[in-house]
Amino acid sequence: MIRVTPRISLDPREIEISFVRASGPGGQNVNKVSTAVQLRFDVRRSKAFSDDVRARLEKLAGSRLTLDGVLVMTAQQHRSQERNRQDAIDRLVALIQAAAVVPKPRRATRPTLGSKKRRLESKTKRSGVKSMRSRPGVD
Repeated sequence: MIRVTPRISLDPREIEISFVRASGPGGQNVNKVSTAVQLRFDVRRSKAFSDDVRARLEKLAGSRLTLDGVLVMTAQQHRSQERNRQDAIDRLVALIQAAAVVPKPRRATRPTLGSKKRRLESKTKRSGVKSMRSRPGVD
């Protein structure tokens, strides 16, 4: 089990990992060895978290989420399969941890009387500066 939070644990069988050829530098090694990792995790079918965490995770995943609800992550920063595999899993865990945090509800507030007065005074001052820039009227 992959521990994400005290309440959330992922079953490694839910994560599908495949190795593909990486792009970028690496010399002749890049042409011979499939070092990049493509991690696939079915968000909608996973029983690891609740519906609200699932909804936040889908929102955070953005374009990495397919229409079927599968999260696809690619890791190719390192030159070895194992380091890329661990990097992809770490990024998945970090994304789920971010989705597990319940956002603090926003409280509607009203501006104070002092802030309203300061705003109007600054607008009046700015208006005066701009009116001084205009051409003088003909008398």
